[in-house]
Amino acid sequence: MTDGFDPVDFLDRAVRIESHADVTAMREFLVDTLAAAGVDPHVDDAGNTLATRGAGSPHVVLNTHVDTVSPHVAYRREDGVIHGRGACDAKGPLAAILDAFLGADPDGGRLTLAVTPDEEVYSTGAAALDLSVLPGVEASTGDAYVVGEPTGLDVCTAAKGRFEGTITLTGTNAHAAEPESGVNAVAAAESALSAVRTFDAGRDPHPSLGPPTLTPTVVEGGKATNQVPATCGITVDRRSVPPESASGFREALASAVDDATPDPVGVAVDLTERPTPFLEAFATDADEPVVRRLADAAAEATDGEAGAVRPFTAATEASYFSPAPTVVFGPGVLADDDGPVAHADREYVRTREVERAATALADALAALVG
Repeated sequence: MTDGFDPVDFLDRAVRIESHADVTAMREFLVDTLAAAGVDPHVDDAGNTLATRGAGSPHVVLNTHVDTVSPHVAYRREDGVIHGRGACDAKGPLAAILDAFLGADPDGGRLTLAVTPDEEVYSTGAAALDLSVLPGVEASTGDAYVVGEPTGLDVCTAAKGRFEGTITLTGTNAHAAEPESGVNAVAAAESALSAVRTFDAGRDPHPSLGPPTLTPTVVEGGKATNQVPATCGITVDRRSVPPESASGFREALASAVDDATPDPVGVAVDLTERPTPFLEAFATDADEPVVRRLADAAAEATDGEAGAVRPFTAATEASYFSPAPTVVFGPGVLADDDGPVAHADREYVRTREVERAATALADALAALVG
């Protein structure tokens, strides 16, 4: 652990700070912690908390977030385990990252801390992140990124993206007693759903992430029980794999549904409006130095219990930093044998795992920028 900073003590205090509706108090705690350690923090216009050390390249960026999902879950600590909202997602990873950042001696490159305020909703901080606001930093992006999330100290080099859109089918209203005089948009949903079901047929799975998924989640149509409906909407959830983009997905789905539905039916596919880009899929080559150094360090810190190189199962802000080599890493797990952990009422992290994560990060950073 870094002299003067205890990651478990920081985490113990951080989990007690509510940050599901407003991150102000948690960000102030982070800023005060950095200032007390002799680091000059900068909060940009998007609410990102930034700090940098060293100079030149490689420029490694340590990123995670301070916001949590609702509602707040009460803090509890027992037997080397801290319970509460944010314990593993992502205040546990933040504690480990802070320890590694404060303890680093980057005389062979630059190390930057970039903590975002809005990962769980729209990622407004990550979308606006510009490292050149920091003194001495010219480029807006780094050379490599470590994104703090609960991975059980494995090194995750890829993750699926997540898009959301609506298929809108349009027809013509008519009396249900004379259905042939209209165009039934709800009936056309049968063909549209068939196109959704077969959308990925014949596509090769991604070597790390496997196949993409496309799931219909909400269907809405019709206004009266005795009327041929003129509109039907089908909301779909897309978990993408590289190299698919959000716009490419929308265009391909619109074409597939249009081909599958009767000619009189109008077809439109629109992505759900949001103020920031969707979290797209990303994949980093396992031979990148940030992958190899962190995997070796994690295996060493855990006596071989962790450090596997694998995909991450949830979408993250890591996609905003790719194609720079990017990995997801941290203490805690999304789920265990008893069920969900992150985003659940039983969220927890083991303090020993936080300390091991800090050690692994410190060793990897010493090799990368030390």
